[in-house]
Amino acid sequence: MKVAKFGGSSVANAKQIKKVANIIKSDSSRKVIVVSAPGKRFSDDVKMTDLLIELCYAKQQNQDHDLQLQNIMVRFQEIIEDLGLDQSILEDIQQTIEKYLQFDISPMAQLDALKSIGEDSSAKIVSAYLKHLGLNASYVNPKEAGIFVSNEPGNAQLLPESFSRIYKLREREGVSVVPGFFGYTENNDLVTFSRGGSDITGAILAAGTKASLYENFTDVDSVFAVNPNFVENPKDITVLTYKEMRELSYAGFSVFHDEALIPAFKEEIPVCIKNTNNPEAPGTMVVAERDSTDQCVVGIASDVGFCSLYVSKFLMNREVGFGRKLLNIFEDEGISFEHAPSGIDDMSVIFRDHLFTPEKEQIVIDRIRNELHVDTVSIHRDLAVVMVVGEGLVNTIGVAAKATASFAKAGINIDMINQGSSEVSMMFGVHAVDLEKAIQSLYKEFFTEDESNLTFPSAVARGHQ
Repeated sequence: MKVAKFGGSSVANAKQIKKVANIIKSDSSRKVIVVSAPGKRFSDDVKMTDLLIELCYAKQQNQDHDLQLQNIMVRFQEIIEDLGLDQSILEDIQQTIEKYLQFDISPMAQLDALKSIGEDSSAKIVSAYLKHLGLNASYVNPKEAGIFVSNEPGNAQLLPESFSRIYKLREREGVSVVPGFFGYTENNDLVTFSRGGSDITGAILAAGTKASLYENFTDVDSVFAVNPNFVENPKDITVLTYKEMRELSYAGFSVFHDEALIPAFKEEIPVCIKNTNNPEAPGTMVVAERDSTDQCVVGIASDVGFCSLYVSKFLMNREVGFGRKLLNIFEDEGISFEHAPSGIDDMSVIFRDHLFTPEKEQIVIDRIRNELHVDTVSIHRDLAVVMVVGEGLVNTIGVAAKATASFAKAGINIDMINQGSSEVSMMFGVHAVDLEKAIQSLYKEFFTEDESNLTFPSAVARGHQ
């Protein structure tokens, strides 16, 4: 049995939903289907979830929200009419929205309820269309599916006892269409996962049903070895391990939220990333283990918006508890750190720039000076992180040398290197302005044999001025 999840671009309009139906019809083992809210129909479009958030905020601020409601209903009406479905589905959606708008509950709970309508309505529409085509399909509410979660609005966590309930989905006849993104507490309160939560739902159902495969349909043929905004026609990745996928997701790959697949990973259920618009393409498999190859590096990922705090103190290595005391200062100020590379007398703490406001910066620096009595403390902003990822990387001779040499050829200064804590990735910190050159130089080094045919997108082509 397979669990298949279809993202927002796959259910953005009737044309896409028809493709989804054909994919489901083509394989009878696709028994559990998870759907997102309708996504963008074109580049400047607005996602359904964002429309629902706008509606909620207008309501909570006592503003006229008729326009927001109309925009939502027009989108759903267009899909339902183009699929030739009964108007009763549209009436049901509007009644649900109006019910949630009138709920006398906390603002966060109301926001969760309204946000869930995108996925919930997609599931009702897709299941109705499958039945319209003659398939034995049914809409299954997350509560009925057994998805019970903690009462943390916007950040729900699955309760362990859910898995035994979810397993019963295997006993259902036909195709079960489940909305992604939300579950229910034991007290029957609707609560959503974090943004991108439909991927989480899909992984939960794959793990709970012990599926043979979890298919995640999106709008690309596969995962690429590098962001195509930086390199034209980058190489496909055919097979990834869970560890590699998580490292790539963390460092900017947009296929998945970096925590979305954890339920499937824990059960070692293989994941296949496929394209709704080209379902015959093999896609990218994500597995527990893969065969070793001469090419240990599978991908290069990057992300911007980092900040580094550097401290230096003579004989720091002999001072028991120094690192703990330094990180406790960050904890006290509510700042989570990403990395903490260190030397004998030096230590850096890398964190997201948006967490380190000017007010926080002054407090942290003053505390470090007064409590830890360091010789030097300095802040470096506008950092980008570049990660070279691949199983066996730590045991392959020359990877670091090739990476640093590629930076040198491109005239890029490396602000930070960190590898020791990971067996599958090597991380470099560079100035954000050098990120594009850094990515391109690494791609040349690890993925090209004939650089004469290698081209990079221009700034104009990428939409930059």
